[in-house]
Amino acid sequence: MAFYHPLLFRLDAERAHGLTIAALAAWGKAGTPLAPSVPRLATTVAGIALPNPVGLAAGVDKDGRAIDGFFGLGLGSVEIGTLTPLPQPGNPKPRIFRLPEDRAVINRLGFNNGGLDAALVRAKAYTRGKSVLGINVGANKDAIDRTADYVHGVTRAAPHADYITINISSPNTPGLRDLQHGAALRDLLAACTGAKGTTPIFLKVAPDLEPADIDDIARAAIDNRIDALIVNNTTITRPGLRSANAKETGGLSGAPLAPLARQRLTDFRTATGAAIPLISVGGIGSGAEAYARLLAGASLVQLYTALVYEGPGLPARMLRELDALLTRDGFASVGDAVGVDAR
Repeated sequence: MAFYHPLLFRLDAERAHGLTIAALAAWGKAGTPLAPSVPRLATTVAGIALPNPVGLAAGVDKDGRAIDGFFGLGLGSVEIGTLTPLPQPGNPKPRIFRLPEDRAVINRLGFNNGGLDAALVRAKAYTRGKSVLGINVGANKDAIDRTADYVHGVTRAAPHADYITINISSPNTPGLRDLQHGAALRDLLAACTGAKGTTPIFLKVAPDLEPADIDDIARAAIDNRIDALIVNNTTITRPGLRSANAKETGGLSGAPLAPLARQRLTDFRTATGAAIPLISVGGIGSGAEAYARLLAGASLVQLYTALVYEGPGLPARMLRELDALLTRDGFASVGDAVGVDAR
């Protein structure tokens, strides 16, 4: 697939994304995996056994159309969504903007998806046990009771997912980030954990937080027995961007997010006291960066924007680099490296 990567950049970003998903869906049905299993990279997080710690972030394959294709790239986990109870079109187009000089993307998609039920049909068809499938759930934009939407998503997704993520951190749904605070957060988490059954439940947070917010989220997650925190979503800040699209509104992802993502990982490691596994997202595009996040306290990492710029060979390359770094430093497993620099 890498040979047509330059051609995709000549197309509108959203159209190119759709073509990539279609190609991966077709290839996943018959393709040969690009990365062999490496025993040293196997790890367990929140009771879930994963073949490696490098996963696909939500937002890439919103509707679960290319699950097998993404696993074929060598990823240890694939998170589909964000999925809402009812289908919704999202925000008006154009709504995805490449920032090539910054190796970044700005999106204001707004939870566009075909609805939870349609995606669950595809999730059911996936042969589980090979790798780990996560389902990321959200609330419809016009929902009267957003907590009810999340509970519906958790209840419906639980039988078909290895884990469920509650996404309350997208900047593209008005008022959604308000759920990250105070009683609203605690009530939401209590309701969702009560609906999950035995399926682990993760919480995805924003990077644009004050210290008091971080402490409050950490305490609420611990009190409500959240199984892991995904740190973090896209940012509404614009740190030193050079590209023509830098002033577009929406969430920024990619290389410029890396410093903030590293800081938030450190912040949540401190705030949780390592009581909850952390999954680091934002600006990860190499095995070296993934390794640094593990050493800083992440149990897993997730990719999105780096795939846009590096192509489908990135996960396999990262796994080779990560294995070499673990070997160099004498770690027998991923788990042995987690948090070494944070102790």
